[in-house]
Parts: sequence; C-alpha cells; structure tokens
Amino acid sequence: MRAYLLVALITAVISYLATWGVRFIAKKYDIHPAIRERDVHKQPTPRIGGVAIFIAIASGVVAAGSFGWFESIFRDPGPIWAILGAGALIVVVGLLDDLIELDWTAKMGGQVAAAWILASSGVQIVSLPIGGLTVGSFGVSLAITVFVVVLVMNAVNFIDGLDGLAAGVVGIGTMAFFIYSYLLAQQTSPTNYFSLAGMLSAVVLGAIAGFLPHNFSPAKIFMGDSGAMLLGLMMATSAIAVTGSIDPATVTRNDLLPALIPLVLPVIILILPLLDLLLAVVRRIRRGQSPFAADREHLHHQLQDLGHSHRGAVLVFYHWTALVSVTLLLFFWLEVAPVIVIFGAWMILALIHTYWPVFKRVSKARGKIVSK
Repeated sequence: MRAYLLVALITAVISYLATWGVRFIAKKYDIHPAIRERDVHKQPTPRIGGVAIFIAIASGVVAAGSFGWFESIFRDPGPIWAILGAGALIVVVGLLDDLIELDWTAKMGGQVAAAWILASSGVQIVSLPIGGLTVGSFGVSLAITVFVVVLVMNAVNFIDGLDGLAAGVVGIGTMAFFIYSYLLAQQTSPTNYFSLAGMLSAVVLGAIAGFLPHNFSPAKIFMGDSGAMLLGLMMATSAIAVTGSIDPATVTRNDLLPALIPLVLPVIILILPLLDLLLAVVRRIRRGQSPFAADREHLHHQLQDLGHSHRGAVLVFYHWTALVSVTLLLFFWLEVAPVIVIFGAWMILALIHTYWPVFKRVSKARGKIVSK
C-alpha cells in the first residue's frame, strides 16, 4: 500500500505543478475559447488542462517503473507503452477539438484509433467471470474492447460541464477501483499485491488530486475534451485490466458478485452520464444535428434548473457516485441483504439531497400561504 501511496503522491505533486504551468502558459498566450451561450462560467477560462493531467499520468507511470515494487508489471512494457500512446493520441484529439472544434467524425475516428491502440496491445476484454465464459476470438474481443473504451470516454466527456464535476466523479470511481484491485491482488497473489489496474488507479487518483484544486468551483482551468476523454480512457483501461486478472473458471457462485464488480462498477458509476449521453444523442439526431453538437440540456444543467448552485449540482453528482461505489464494494464483506438495506437507506438521503431545493421552495410557499 505504501508504494501505491508514494506513486499517487508523486503524481499529485507533478499534476498540481503541471496544471499551474499550463495555466501560466494559457494566460500568457491568451489560449482560451470564447464564452459560449451554454457555458455556466462568465470569465474566459483555459480549456487545456488535459495536457497537465497527461503529463502527470505519464510521469507517475515512469516513477512507478523506477521502483522495484512494480517490477512484475514492467517486465512486459508493451501494454504500458500502448496505454501511454493511446492517452497521448486522445489528448491531441481533444486538444484540437478544444481549440478548433473538430468535425464529429474526426473526433470519433481519433477515439476509435486510441481504443484500437490499447486493445491491439493485449489490454482487452477476453473473459467474463461468469461460468468460465470467454470471448470467442481476437477480433470479437478487440471490437468489444474498442466499443467499451469509446463509450466510457464519451460518457465522462459528456459530464464535464461544471467545475470539478468530471474529475471528482472519476476520482471517486477510481478510488473504488483501487480498493477493489488491491483486495483482489491480496486474494489472487498473496506475495505480490502489485497489479497494472492498481498502479493505473493510483496514478489517476494522484493526477486528479493535483488537478482538482485548480478546477473546483470557481475553476481557474478546465480539463477540456482532452482531459475528460483521457480520464475516460484510463477508467476503462483499469476496469479491463481488473477483469483480465480474474480467472473465470475459478469463480464460484459465492464469489460471483465481487468478481462482477470491475464490469458493473464503471457502468453503475457512469449510469447517469451514459443516460445523459443517450438522451443527448437522441435529442440532437431528432433535431437534425450532429450527435456531438453542444447544448444546455444535460443532467447537470437540469440540477441547476432545480435550484442547485453550481457547486451544489457537482456535490449531488459526487453523492450519487459515492453511493454506488461504496455499495458495490460492500459486497466484498457483507451478504446481499444488509447491502440492500444500506443502499436503500442511503438512496433516500441521496434523493432528499437531490430534490432539496424543491422541498425548500414548497416549504417556503406553504409558509407564505399560512401567514396570509
């Protein structure tokens, strides 16, 4: 655990300093887009924070490689280089989109290319922990992996509309992944707790920890498409790497729920963004627009319309992400029944938190009626 914490700390320091440097350069050379009608901020703000996040992630991976603890991960450096290569490509694509607004087909092509680099290196969904189920062929495995990675990248990108929103949601989800991967490593390899999924999670957590002080409301810099898609790529990669470390033939009925966590967690954490993505695509296609056209009808905008402040809407997303992340991890230690009870009680609190501005307005209106 100390090795992971050290890597996360190094990455966090580099992320904080790199983000400060990117902010300085952006301000000096006036690198920021014009404020759009759908934007919730009022001041021109740099949108190239993804560059700093990538510098931090790459530096964290290099730092981990210099420590003997992670020697087993770096014996075959091919997947590591593929992950960094895919990350670099998606940052370039996102940066171009942030600066000159790429055509959606070019953007999608870049996403598919980055996912293909990752999948072709061997970081693939090759098995599912359900009754020894394996994917039929290399081609099918590659196609499924590319689809999943592109889907998660876009889901994270779609929630990057408020200060600190995407970074915080991915950070909470990645923390759950880290805990899961560490517990899994303890079970599957008692003499070696180090895994690719654990290292990636620690690095991403460090990168987010260093970036959030610059990005939380009021944000001084945005991660932009480059950062959002990069975090989505890393989140998907961690999930795929965790799934690959489970032998489906050894999973018993009692182990099934914990074994399914790496598959279920990214879907559950991103269920609202995925729903938002689906609704946005349908909405835009019906209007004859590109699926990637921007508007102000996302879920985080609707939370603000309910009456939440900018920061309040972000905290609602944090709350729901923590709810599903912690609930899934509880299956490691508790039976199904108590987990359901905890989830139900916590969900009531989350719903109250979500609709609190509505309750306040109703209460205020009733108070005025009584006073009359």
